[in-house]
Amino acid sequence: MKSLSLLSTLAFILLSTFSFGQNSGTNKETIKVWGNCGMCKKTIETAAKSAGASTASWNEESKQLALTYKGRKTSSDKIQQAIAAAGYDTEKFTADNSAYDNLHGCCKYDRKEAAAVTEKAACCQKGDCKDTCCKDGTCKAGTECKKEDGCCKDKSCCKS
Repeated sequence: MKSLSLLSTLAFILLSTFSFGQNSGTNKETIKVWGNCGMCKKTIETAAKSAGASTASWNEESKQLALTYKGRKTSSDKIQQAIAAAGYDTEKFTADNSAYDNLHGCCKYDRKEAAAVTEKAACCQKGDCKDTCCKDGTCKAGTECKKEDGCCKDKSCCKS
């Protein structure tokens, strides 16, 4: 009987510890944020913190923003929206053109949309639709190109 009681107590302690860790609400995440320089770093990190991030550290070379935030207070989406509002594209949100246009000259970067369009254009450059450009910019060789598939932003490679 003592061993059953001891085992029950031990199980309760382990479950309580596990549950406490799960409910702490601290999230660590790394997201891609486009930018160029030290001025970008300051603006990106400030925007992330203003949206509730406990810590935010953007790496200029890798374009990766390491975040820590309390899930009960904010979310990755809210943080990324604040960064986009400051003029910087994130992996999930694109900055408004007017916010991007307000960035300092050294902070203007190759926009993620422009990179995706270039990727798709390269995929569809033959114009004969032997390669279908998917929405994510990848090609599917040997598949039929259809307008509803979303190949090429302007659908110029798609044949009726």
